[in-house]
Amino acid sequence: MENDFLIEMGYPGLTGRLKRLSDLFVYQTKEFYKEFGVDIEPNWHMIFMLLQKHESLTVMDMAAMLHLSHPSIIRMVNKMKKNGYIDSVQDETDNRKFYLQLTDKAKRQLPKLDAYWQAGNKALEELLESNTALLEQLTIVEKNISTENFKERMVKLLND
Repeated sequence: MENDFLIEMGYPGLTGRLKRLSDLFVYQTKEFYKEFGVDIEPNWHMIFMLLQKHESLTVMDMAAMLHLSHPSIIRMVNKMKKNGYIDSVQDETDNRKFYLQLTDKAKRQLPKLDAYWQAGNKALEELLESNTALLEQLTIVEKNISTENFKERMVKLLND
């Protein structure tokens, strides 16, 4: 890419580049879903897959498995409920606890959605030229940031 200041910036441009890529993926996936008449949002994919694998989970379970905040999961789940893709079932032994599961509507849509997601996986593999180095590097960053977060590192380095 010519004249890309974020690339020119090196390390300081990383967060901008990640945001730019994230925005592109989300926007283009929304356009894809719109074109194919699918009433889901791009970030719902992970919730569908979790519930497909585990059948029934609490919001806290999902937040822990995805390493996302509880409020973030709640926002996604509420939208998915509104569109008829998720039901909540109260725990029989603890009335405060609710389990989330895919509705019949969601289960009927899964074969079509799985085909779209497989196409997305292939597109990502193509974009990465079948190289997993970026995925491996992201894993390293995520591991490192979980042991000492970015803010803590900046404060420590500022005070050195």
